[in-house]
Amino acid sequence: MLQVTVWNENRHEQKDSIVREVYPEGIHGAIAGFLKEEKFQVRTATLDEPEHGLTDDVLEHTDVLVWWGHLAHHEVRDEIVEKVKQRVLDGMGLIVLHSGHFSKIFKCLMGTSCDLKWREADEKERIWIVDPSHPIVEGLGEYIELEKEEMYGEHFDIPAPHQLLMVSWFEGGEVFRSGCTYQRGKGKIFYFRPGHETYPTYYHKDIQRVICNAVKWAKPTKLPKPIYGNAQPLEEIKASK
Repeated sequence: MLQVTVWNENRHEQKDSIVREVYPEGIHGAIAGFLKEEKFQVRTATLDEPEHGLTDDVLEHTDVLVWWGHLAHHEVRDEIVEKVKQRVLDGMGLIVLHSGHFSKIFKCLMGTSCDLKWREADEKERIWIVDPSHPIVEGLGEYIELEKEEMYGEHFDIPAPHQLLMVSWFEGGEVFRSGCTYQRGKGKIFYFRPGHETYPTYYHKDIQRVICNAVKWAKPTKLPKPIYGNAQPLEEIKASK
């Protein structure tokens, strides 16, 4: 059974009554709930737990890590980020959601600022599927429409995605690369834009479908670990005359 850890800093839920009303079990609880319905083995972890809930044992038994953060990116300890990075390079999948674009782990793996434009104005968002052949968008129509969301706009300072799956249009006129895949080492990474804390985005069935599909896509492969360093020849090397 695929083992999934949902990480959330869990700060908005403690500070903001609107967020608590929308997500009474926390954003991590809402995401874990629909992932469990897909028969994944799911655990949650939050910022204020020892080692941010990401102990060696937890990471060792995580096939795919789902990450949501916003207020407290700076509080995530660098040594934990380094452990997560190494697990991704070794094959663990990573799903980065919404404001996780500014997390230490995503910026570390991307090597860029990951900055963007933003606005909170209760705007309609239409997420267009631009690669309908990809397994992450299986079961969706041409687009996903959200009645209200926070706007993210270009330029989004990320490396060119390995695959661009979705592009958002917002009521105010901006567009944004909203579904991007990457590979780092043996690990697969998916960035998915929607999910502002004051909107019920993670209850939307199409949003849930994308995240469930992404978890399946990002699962580790069974390929052997590459061997590096000095190598003996496979064939006899004849000395030149």
